[in-house]
Parts: sequence; C-alpha cells; structure tokens
Amino acid sequence: MSQDYVALLGTKGGPAIRPGSSMPTSNLFCLNGKQIVVDCGLGVTKGLVDQGMQLKDISLVFITHMHSDHYLELGPMLHTAWTAGLNSHVVIYGPDGISDYLDLFFASMKADIDLRIEDEGRPDIRTMVTVHVIDGPGDVMETDGIAVSAIRTAHPPLVDCFALSFKTDATLVVFSGDTAPIPEMEDFARGADLLIHEAMLEAALPALLKRVGNSTDKLMAHWLRSHTFAHDVAKVATAAGVKHLALSHLLPADDPDYGVKDWTKAVADHWDGPLTVGSDGVRIDL
Repeated sequence: MSQDYVALLGTKGGPAIRPGSSMPTSNLFCLNGKQIVVDCGLGVTKGLVDQGMQLKDISLVFITHMHSDHYLELGPMLHTAWTAGLNSHVVIYGPDGISDYLDLFFASMKADIDLRIEDEGRPDIRTMVTVHVIDGPGDVMETDGIAVSAIRTAHPPLVDCFALSFKTDATLVVFSGDTAPIPEMEDFARGADLLIHEAMLEAALPALLKRVGNSTDKLMAHWLRSHTFAHDVAKVATAAGVKHLALSHLLPADDPDYGVKDWTKAVADHWDGPLTVGSDGVRIDL
C-alpha cells in the first residue's frame, strides 16, 4: 500500500487570483490507497494532474460549502476527467445546492456532451455522478476503511458549512473548512495526525482589503466574523493535541510583504509542533 499523504493543491483564501498568487482551495487526500478530492476551487484539475493523479480515477469528492472558491471547478473537473477516460461512478458529498450546480453545469455543456457521446462513443457523464447531501453533524460515510464525519462550522452568512474528519486504523486527518473559531473544533480535531486549518494574518488584512479594490468595509466584517486568525488556530491545535498543523486558505496568500516567517511568527506563542504553511502543491506525508 502506498504512503498516506495529503496534497494541498490550492491554498489561497477567496476566489480571486492575481499575477503571482496561489490558487483557491482544493486538496487531495490519499488514505488507505484511496484518492479523495476535498474542495474544488479554481485550479483543482491541474493540481490533481500535477500530483500524478489520473483524472479518470476520480471516484470520491467532498465539498465543504457553497462558496465559489470551494466548488467553482467541480463541474469542469468532472467533465475533464470524462474526456480523460472516466468510465466509472463518482460519488460527491456536500451541502444542499451541489446537485443544482451540477445539473445546471451539465445543462450548459449539453451540446458538447451530446456530441461526444454520439461522435466519440463516450458514456453519458450526466448519469455517472451521485450527490449525497451533508445535512448536519455526525457520521457522513465509510468506505475502504476510511470513516468520514462532519461538524457544522461558523461561517456566516452560510449555515451549511462543514469541517471534515477522515479516520483510518492508522491515521486521523481533520480539515477545518472555512470557519470562525468554534469550541467544537478542539474535540473534533483531538489527537489528529494532521489538522489542516484555515488562517488569517491579522496585520495584513487592511492591505488586503485595499488591494481587493471593489468592496467595502463589509468585506472586512465578513472576514472577522467568518474566519480564524492564525494565532487562534495555534491555540486550537495545541489544545487538541494534534501532531502536525497545516495552515491553508490563507488570507492573504499573495501579498509579497508577508511570507512564511510572518505566519510562523503568528503561531509561535501558542504552537511549537511541526508546522506547514500552505503553498500550492505541497505534499504532507502521514
């Protein structure tokens, strides 16, 4: 069996990309030999290929919530996998709304899909996808020795936003999704081999707001009520006794005035264990 690992494919918080920036949120979890895609922000398809994954092998996908930087490329990823030889069923778990998104995506691609079925003899991609709604905390599913559970996070104004736990006989990986600090996260991540948690760098937010350019103080208010400062992430990781902390969904991720040393300094007072500051394509062996 191959080594378990997590690849952070896209590590930027928010949907915008700019010259020199990283890509929005997407991840590849390889556990018990099974490849699992977790969130599908812009760039996920190329990120998977860069990890050496055959797109035709996509079989299991999780979406944490309905913000575009977490699901924008779900449809294009599936369509591209189909053109790359996908010939088996894909199961998707996510919040209410994913089915509507996929129905509308496939409708927008009807001419191309119908043409390729007739002209190239491909199976109908529209019949190859099943969506299961995550509608609350608790057990989500179990397959191939991997048990997945969820808790609802605090990411207003969205309600259906989830953190996910992936547990095998050997490994526990927890992915925070997008969230403000919540007391439940400490127990949810208890003893995890790896906690991947979103993070904001407090000092850098005013410059980020200015750089966005077309928003108001409402955007700053959203960040402050819906996301977690890096130093608060560190407190959660320490209290939960996790073995390795990875910061991802970074706000900001594309400011040249702030880098790894700033993120490391931000957590230093509360975390002294192994730390990965997310960058696109980084692989964390478990």
